[in-house]
Amino acid sequence: MSFDRRIKIAPSILSADFANFGAECRAIEAQGCDWVHVDVMDGHFVPNLTFGPAMCAAIRPHIKGVMDVHLMIAPVDPYIEAFAAAGADVITAHLEAGPHIHRTLQAIRGTGRKAGLALNPGTGLDAVGHLLDLLDLVCIMTVNPGFGGQKFIASQVDKVRDLRAMIGDRPIHIEIDGGVTPETAPLVAAAGADVLVAGSAVFKGGSVDNPEPYGANIRAIRAAAEASLGRAFAAK
Repeated sequence: MSFDRRIKIAPSILSADFANFGAECRAIEAQGCDWVHVDVMDGHFVPNLTFGPAMCAAIRPHIKGVMDVHLMIAPVDPYIEAFAAAGADVITAHLEAGPHIHRTLQAIRGTGRKAGLALNPGTGLDAVGHLLDLLDLVCIMTVNPGFGGQKFIASQVDKVRDLRAMIGDRPIHIEIDGGVTPETAPLVAAAGADVLVAGSAVFKGGSVDNPEPYGANIRAIRAAAEASLGRAFAAK
């Protein structure tokens, strides 16, 4: 898994057909996605219950690229080894999920996986500067975590811009999770994000039997984000 700042589209399988995850993963990759995003929720840290390590292990053979596992769970540390063994390439934990996030990030790194840190909309960047040397990714939540299909919180764009300045030249991805569409993707891409998680905006209108809408949706989000980068560059 090499590092670059090109726009990457990471469909969230939370919006996929739960009865057909393997085929859905193959379909979105065939239609041009870059990463596959898995939203793990425990019904405790967030008000929803989704997937565990066994499901991640089951879909791993169907994913050729990056499996991006977002742990919206508390506690996190007891489950890191299981998600690493299930084939996660990136494991992201929430700053808010426990008192010892530095230890959590060390544990993720210790498995050989890339370490991500997620921040809820109400969480500032104050603690991030002390963690940068342990991070491969920072996920800015642009909705309150727990459910798909929520409205994008526009005030988070300034947080993305501030985070990008804080990161500087470090090889750290900025991921956006929540409400990403062709309309909102340009805002976060221009602010410095490079990984865009999209659920309903990718899966709407398609199915494993009719996957072409997935590709059209992915291309629309990517094109909107990349166009904003061109405008931002031209404005400098």
